[in-house]
Amino acid sequence: MTTSRDSLSSDIHVLMGNIALCEGAIAAGCRFFSGYPISPSNEISEYLSRRMPEVGGVFIQMEDEIASIASVIGAAWVGAKAMTATSGPGFSLMQEHIGHAASIEVPLVIANIQRTSPGGGGILEMSADVMQAKWGAHGDYEVIALAPSTCQEMFDLTIEAFNYAGTWRVPTFILSDAMLGHMYEQVKVPQVEILRERVREWRQPSGDPAEYIAFTHEDPHTGELVVPPTPRFGTPYHPRWVASGTHGEKGNITSDLEVHLKLLMRINEKIRRNRASIVRYETRFMEDANLAVICYGTAARPSLRAVKEARRQGLKAGYLRLITLWPFADEVVRDVCAATGRVLVPEMNYGQICREVERAAQGKARVVPLPRARLHDAEEVLQGIKELAR
Repeated sequence: MTTSRDSLSSDIHVLMGNIALCEGAIAAGCRFFSGYPISPSNEISEYLSRRMPEVGGVFIQMEDEIASIASVIGAAWVGAKAMTATSGPGFSLMQEHIGHAASIEVPLVIANIQRTSPGGGGILEMSADVMQAKWGAHGDYEVIALAPSTCQEMFDLTIEAFNYAGTWRVPTFILSDAMLGHMYEQVKVPQVEILRERVREWRQPSGDPAEYIAFTHEDPHTGELVVPPTPRFGTPYHPRWVASGTHGEKGNITSDLEVHLKLLMRINEKIRRNRASIVRYETRFMEDANLAVICYGTAARPSLRAVKEARRQGLKAGYLRLITLWPFADEVVRDVCAATGRVLVPEMNYGQICREVERAAQGKARVVPLPRARLHDAEEVLQGIKELAR
């Protein structure tokens, strides 16, 4: 039994993480992929070069990562659910176009299978690009970034990434890594009816095209912040201009500073004001915890094992896994820090999200980083918990 979106049969499959991501994209309705080879994301391009033609989609290998994301922006403007995939150096090359996509509010998905860095680095696992996902391009803008920790979530969160991108007209990232991307695990593909409920079709403009405003920031009747449906080129609703610089409600270029302020407000506040409906997280053992491990991505796997062992040994350790990295879960982290007073942050980098935890804690907790340029052992995290508990 297959879905109307040509996804895998509704069953349990053993899939590599990168392949699970591909099938999640197909299940979400992605029908355009453009990319350029770079390890450890290569399986995504290789697999989708076969699967896209099978499901009536388009696959293009471009000359570089800049052209790849540019073509994804173009595909999204004509109504396709589109994505690209890359890693470290390729992600750096995409940054100008990511800022462009945020400015013109075009929905797209970028999978970053992170690797050792900086520079050329290597092809082993790291969570090296989590801050770059938020701050990589110049200017003020918001994005959405999800951090899976299992192959099942590589499938599930890719669907959610497309849902978020279409709902908020924003670049949305899947921040995985070489370890999870190359791991094999069981992945359950839901029944057709469940998939149909989970996949959101991207809204299309309706009504009189003359009254449609592609880049408005408020409902003319209520004054509330709104995100209009994405306009599509080739229809009466497409704007005359799609300026990457300051643009008005119709997409026209302008140097008016008041218009620019409205643009900044719109592309930032549409995410910030809706943080509660975007932020996802998982907590365990927090009821009586007097210290907590705050983690994300693949590092959450040894972290959970360490927390369970710590509790078995009598330590009241709690567990908070951040699934949404951007926008950051400020309120959730603040509450955990205030409740426990001591926090350990294992990361597969030199300490990036740890700084966001410190900021959110507002001095209410001692925040201790546990940096690694690889995946932690559970024993290392357990030792960190014990030292924090002293």
